[in-house]
Parts: sequence; structure tokens; C-alpha cells
Amino acid sequence: MTKLKVVNLGLPKTGTTTLARALKIAGFRVADHRIRPRQTETAALKDAFVAELLYRGLFHNGDPAEFLEDFDAVTEMSCLRKDHSLWPQMDFAMIDAIRKHHPDVRFVASRRDAWDVSQSMLAWSDLGTERLHRATVPGLPAGYGETSAERVTWIEGHYAHLDRLFAGDTAYLEFNVADSGAQAAVAAHLGVDLPWWGRANANSKNRAS
Repeated sequence: MTKLKVVNLGLPKTGTTTLARALKIAGFRVADHRIRPRQTETAALKDAFVAELLYRGLFHNGDPAEFLEDFDAVTEMSCLRKDHSLWPQMDFAMIDAIRKHHPDVRFVASRRDAWDVSQSMLAWSDLGTERLHRATVPGLPAGYGETSAERVTWIEGHYAHLDRLFAGDTAYLEFNVADSGAQAAVAAHLGVDLPWWGRANANSKNRAS
């Protein structure tokens, strides 16, 4: 089984796709939201959601990475669909299990200004307009998340929670993907060169709320 090296605990629309591309170019095998068929020869992994694989491993033998044998980095782990609302990056048991089974893993938390993230969620398909407030999400019960104020409170709460969980832990780095020093900070934290850093998977339009 591949040993996890990098795990991103950031929320969707915080530069997770940018991070995924940067790590791929740097030579990592990256699992980002969903496993593409071209990424693996393992039939059971093709089209599987990363969140589902993480929980399958957690509840099977305690190691969330048990079924991610083809990958050494995870950059987007949440899944929000009609029948599934899975947020491993907000689950203490999940994070604790990763730390125990992969003590050398480097955690990062991609982020942007909470208002900007909220607006990006609103403009991305039906994530902000339908799915968030209809689903049960950690810190955002069904019926909440329809307004910008509610989304911002939830977003800021997630990163405050991570700050508490990783207080004083040098294996953790929170970075703002919009900062000019983000590339250098992530590279130094991971101990690798990141030859590419840019903007990937950007919204084509912005919507107000």
C-alpha cells in the first residue's frame, strides 16, 4: 500500500484543483475528489469518490488510506451529492486515524477569504444554491447555508477547528492560495520543489448573495 505523504484539509473552492495540479507536476500521485479511470488499473477504484474510499478504510481496519494504494496525496476529499454528504476533513476520527497510521504525513489546509469562497460555492453548479443547505454537513445542518452569512460562518469555523486540532504541530500548514508566497510556503512545508503554481478550475462567472 502506498504511504500517504500529503493530505489537504481545505474546503472546496479554496484552490484544491490548483494544489492537485501543482503536486501532480511535482511527481505526486494525487487523488482529487474522484478517481479518474485513467489514474489506476485497480477496477474498484475507477470513478470512486475519495471520501467514500477514506471512510471505507477507516471503518474496515482503521486506516483511511487502505483503499488508496495507488496514491500518495489527497487534495480534495469531500463529496456532496444527492445521496451522499461526506466531509472527512471535518471529522476528528478521520484526521486522528490518518495521523496515527501515517505519522509522517504532511497536512495542509488550502483556503481563501471566507467571503470569496462563499461566492465561489454560490457560482459553482448548484453547490451554494441547492446542495449545501439541503444536505446535512458538519457544522452546517440541513436548512442552513443558503445565505452568504451562514456559509461564511461555517467556512471560518472549519479553519478555526483545524487551528485547534493542530495547535503547535509542525506537520500542519494553512495557506492562502491567493498569497504571493503560497507556492514557496507549501514547497518548504512538503520539502519538495513545486515547479508550477497557478489558477486551475476557476469559476467562469461570479454571483452575488
